[in-house]
Amino acid sequence: MSKIGIFYSFHTNKTSKVAEKIIQALDNENLEVVNAEEVTEENFLQFDKYIIGVATWWDGELPNYWDELVPAIEDMDLSGKTFAIFGLGDQKFYPENFNDGVGIFAELVESRGAKVVGHTSREGYNYEKSRAERGDNEWSGLCLDQENQARLSKGRIDKWVETLKKSGF
Repeated sequence: MSKIGIFYSFHTNKTSKVAEKIIQALDNENLEVVNAEEVTEENFLQFDKYIIGVATWWDGELPNYWDELVPAIEDMDLSGKTFAIFGLGDQKFYPENFNDGVGIFAELVESRGAKVVGHTSREGYNYEKSRAERGDNEWSGLCLDQENQARLSKGRIDKWVETLKKSGF
């Protein structure tokens, strides 16, 4: 059995609530919940599959709780590891970098040899630009906007989790 970790900051209100919904919907006894603010390089590398929760801060940045681990990831070999990334953004007030955090993290782990799964449709969003864009009409993960489209989140989460289950999560 693959060891699966879900990483997010326990101190983020909206990302934590989304993570809890994902955990409940996934219902996998092999899933270990890890606080992104306390993860070490050794702890991070013990998993085969990862679900990463990232918000997008300010003008398209990863939250500062990733500051310690990102430089270490830049030196890791993540070949054979699979990542699914979800994030929150605000397409109304930050349309020029909506959910960049998802794209930044996907780019990071792919550059280290990892496979990213759980791409979702960009249909139904209204924004200008995003590093999370993938191909013609996909996101590189699950992109949510709890500020402007909260009513759509449950359906998007449920559909994404079903995709993850098909990918062995």
